[in-house]
Amino acid sequence: MSRDVRTILFTLLALIGFAANSLLCRRALGFRLIDPVSFTAVRLLSGAAALALILALRRGKPQGGRWLSALALFAYAAAFSASYVRIGAGVGSILLFGSVQATMLFWGLIRGERPLPMQWLGIALALGGLALLNIRGAYAPDSVGALLMIGAGVSWGVYTLRGRGGKDPLATTGSNFLLTLPMTAVLIFLFARSLRASAAGIGLAVTSGALASGVGYSLWYAALPFLSATRAAAVQLSVPVLAATAAVLLLGESITERLVISALAILGGVWLAIQPRAIKRRRTS
Repeated sequence: MSRDVRTILFTLLALIGFAANSLLCRRALGFRLIDPVSFTAVRLLSGAAALALILALRRGKPQGGRWLSALALFAYAAAFSASYVRIGAGVGSILLFGSVQATMLFWGLIRGERPLPMQWLGIALALGGLALLNIRGAYAPDSVGALLMIGAGVSWGVYTLRGRGGKDPLATTGSNFLLTLPMTAVLIFLFARSLRASAAGIGLAVTSGALASGVGYSLWYAALPFLSATRAAAVQLSVPVLAATAAVLLLGESITERLVISALAILGGVWLAIQPRAIKRRRTS
């Protein structure tokens, strides 16, 4: 298999894994097969185990993790699970993706990067799409669920920013997954009386952690060195589309006019904002 074919295959499978996380979580929590705390715990534990196994097969080991990064990862996973008790997979994936990109763009602004006029338009369009999706009305998602998913996106954006420039992203991610386990133990202790899980719910959480997260991240990091930064960002635009389409086909969710317009605004705006030569550094005297 040539390098180009392998890169395309790994990228496609990784993106499917990212979208599958939303579907698996919504299926487990929307149908009350497991509580969000248990789902989070099983997902992080199985993800840590899968990444450790993959690293062992590579003759490596989890290393390079940081507690602050692990905290961001834990916050993402916990808020992600809690939100899917209240909102659908299609809406959730759009909110998650939009908030991740918004967080990264905002960090660039803080560091002195200045978008060009077309990219300002993209940022405004994406923020407008997020606002439209959350305006109160008959088809607006649950406000608490939406805020939780936005919080999950911000946390994942922070985690991504902290991991930039790492020499071995897979080893660092495996290490950070392990560092989330003490936090998970505290969470379980605090909510011990409300824990409940069926075999099906646990199976979905393991699939989310081990396959969609652990194997998905491994495939993504294998493909990433052969993708430009812009192309890597651009292909991720397909994740909310994949998740929303699969949610309609597999979970029986409906597509509303508001969702379609918001998704086009958010994804189109992000596309404009991440274009090459989109950002210029502020000159310092």
